[in-house]
Amino acid sequence: MSSITTIRQTSEEQQPLDESSAASALPWVELADRLKGALLTPAHPEWEAARMPWTVNVDQRPAAIALCADVEDVVTAVRWAGEHGISVTAQPSGHSARRTLDGTLLLRTRGLDGIHVDLERRVARVGAGTKFGELLAALDGTGLAPLVGSNPDPSVVGFTLGGGISWLSRKHGFTANSVLSLDVVDADGSARRVDAESDPDLFWALRGGGGDFAIVTGMELRLYAADDLYGGRLLWPVHHAGAVLRAFRDLALMAPRDLSVWAHIMHFPPLPELPEPIRGRSFVTVAALCLGGEHLGEALLWRLRESAPVELDLMGPVSIAGIGDVADEPTEPMPILEHAMLLEALDDEAIDALVAATSDSATCPLMIVQVRGLGGAFADRPADGGAVCAVDAPFGLWAAGVPATPELASAIPGAFDDLDAALGRLATGRRMPNLSGEGQPDSAGYDPDTLARLQEIKRARDPRGVIRSNKPVLGPTP
Repeated sequence: MSSITTIRQTSEEQQPLDESSAASALPWVELADRLKGALLTPAHPEWEAARMPWTVNVDQRPAAIALCADVEDVVTAVRWAGEHGISVTAQPSGHSARRTLDGTLLLRTRGLDGIHVDLERRVARVGAGTKFGELLAALDGTGLAPLVGSNPDPSVVGFTLGGGISWLSRKHGFTANSVLSLDVVDADGSARRVDAESDPDLFWALRGGGGDFAIVTGMELRLYAADDLYGGRLLWPVHHAGAVLRAFRDLALMAPRDLSVWAHIMHFPPLPELPEPIRGRSFVTVAALCLGGEHLGEALLWRLRESAPVELDLMGPVSIAGIGDVADEPTEPMPILEHAMLLEALDDEAIDALVAATSDSATCPLMIVQVRGLGGAFADRPADGGAVCAVDAPFGLWAAGVPATPELASAIPGAFDDLDAALGRLATGRRMPNLSGEGQPDSAGYDPDTLARLQEIKRARDPRGVIRSNKPVLGPTP
């Protein structure tokens, strides 16, 4: 059954489209007839699957979903939404889904998946639906890489709008500041290209301020030399956590910008699909990526190797296509609860408290606790940078639990409280927008001046609130 037929039957049978009477009264058939792609409403048999984000425990409830076939569909949807007083949002997959999108017209932009690479200029142009893994595959063998994050599954555009924390950020800064231009559909439904010359305010806001100002349909970003990559993971039994984390801290504080290191305490469930060496066990691990090749990488990693006997050594040469696999993060949709903070230091007392709070799988319900070494270009303030704020803190903590059962769902927030108690004295009160959990204020991702400017631009460019992102700069919509 087509989506248009479903909408018409729903209208004839007078079944509500969602819980909002205002949304149910909208002429959805009119919009469906204008789109090349499909329009889905709650009566459609594929509705439940279509509304589900990558973070499957977020029960987002849009009013309708448009599966956009091209930029023209985005223009049509935004103009229609503006005419009918409903907000519109874009979501290729939903890695950072929030209930703030409830009641919106949700645009699935996965169909906008074009990739064009200009090797001479060292620039890539991607559509809004392009995933980082797809861009990395297109660049494999070129010796050039984007400022990609730790997971190949998120879209390039969605990741970058929030700032972008890359394996290469200690060398080259936030991903948002590598953007050269953006193709957008603004709140008036006009499609245009935005750069530093054509619209400096909007260009600034979209580079780290999130998707609250326009629907981004494409992006042009710089590529960087990465022709000799070395990286992977080292794993130790978790009882070595204290010694390994001390060595990690010392390395992270002195490492050149060519090296990024992230430490983890990880608890692997006893699932049969997991490899036998890690199944049902707990580890302290360090993931690393070095731009200077094996010789430099191993010269820097010696203090980690000497801190305790390594059980699993997964270090080696890394291809461009393999950058997204270094951290070995899940790419399939899953339930997840997250928590984050920035730390002004990581002293011995903090390490001991962190280990005590998280290393015992019998008492810690978290799947992973990660400490990222920051520094380097994270703290730079480029004159032509966007809204993404420089970070002076040397370490960032991110923790996640999988609420697979009601018991875990209720226990995980308590574990986040334990982390706050263990490390709160060193927390800066700031977070990076890409790494903030549900219930943590998104405003903490910006300094007061940046937040005020973002809010001013939002009010000026979209006074009717036609565009709504998952993290609205004016705060949650009532």
